[in-house]
Amino acid sequence: MSFLQINQYELLPFDLAAKPTMDRYLASLNLDTSDYTFAANYLWLSGGSGFYSVIENTFCFFLLTNGELSMLLPPIGKQDDVIKAITICFNLMEENNSAQIYTKIDYVDEFIASVFVNELEEGAELFDLLEDYVIERTLVDYVYDCVDLIELKGNAFSAKRNEINKFKRINPSYEVDILDTNRHTPGIMELLNKWISDRMKYLPVEQTEAFLDGIHSERIAVKRMLNDYEKLNLIGLVIIIDGKVKGFTVGEKINVDTASVIIEKTDFDILGCAQFIFREFAKKLAAEYGVSHINVGDDMGFENLKKVKMSYRPSKLIPKYTIYKR
Repeated sequence: MSFLQINQYELLPFDLAAKPTMDRYLASLNLDTSDYTFAANYLWLSGGSGFYSVIENTFCFFLLTNGELSMLLPPIGKQDDVIKAITICFNLMEENNSAQIYTKIDYVDEFIASVFVNELEEGAELFDLLEDYVIERTLVDYVYDCVDLIELKGNAFSAKRNEINKFKRINPSYEVDILDTNRHTPGIMELLNKWISDRMKYLPVEQTEAFLDGIHSERIAVKRMLNDYEKLNLIGLVIIIDGKVKGFTVGEKINVDTASVIIEKTDFDILGCAQFIFREFAKKLAAEYGVSHINVGDDMGFENLKKVKMSYRPSKLIPKYTIYKR
């Protein structure tokens, strides 16, 4: 993959070789937001679309879409360096882009956004900078207490408990196994293909094009996950029924206390499998990795996904923002 040259700045391809550099800068943060890891971004990027550069001693992560440049995260580094890097990054995007609408920074964690605004309001020079930008709240991450997901106590979780009990009753021979790419890759790909086929059966015609675009990215993400599983330090479980993979889930530790779910798929025909694997993953993360919270990411603006994630009663919602140039 080639690099991009904009003025004197060289933007390098965002591939596995970028992991040590990004990890070094991320280590200075202690955020629960799902987007602030190497794996979360690497898995979902299509080939050739991610670039990075170290600017003003910050890690700056760019996305190239149809020739237009935006940022998938704000510059990552010390506060004073971030403020300086933001100005440079916006100048680089403006230099490259055909329209102002593409010039933006997505997935800005609320802590970073608040630091940015507070810092800008403290002095005249920085306040002038604020006048040039708009900070818009966009999505939220859903974070749960592991104990709640494991115990599923109370009336609010009665439907989840019933689904899990039904799954165990109908499938007494189920197995929960640690994901092993050497053994499970063919079964995971077979399940993914079945999941796509089943989803297409009930998809409204007007949503077909958007779904096909999305599923292309999802297939790339699953394949990358399987190819680079160990290099990315991922954690995964599979559900096996009668020798076949009927569910898989993959995540990672974001920090000492919080882990994420990056990809999860279950067979539509196996009732309760989704609820069951989610609880089993929470058990594993709590028992073996000392995790107290699980972040399942945002809902991408889909109302049905929002309902599912809210049904698990999140203990915290983490707002994320987009910064635009005025």
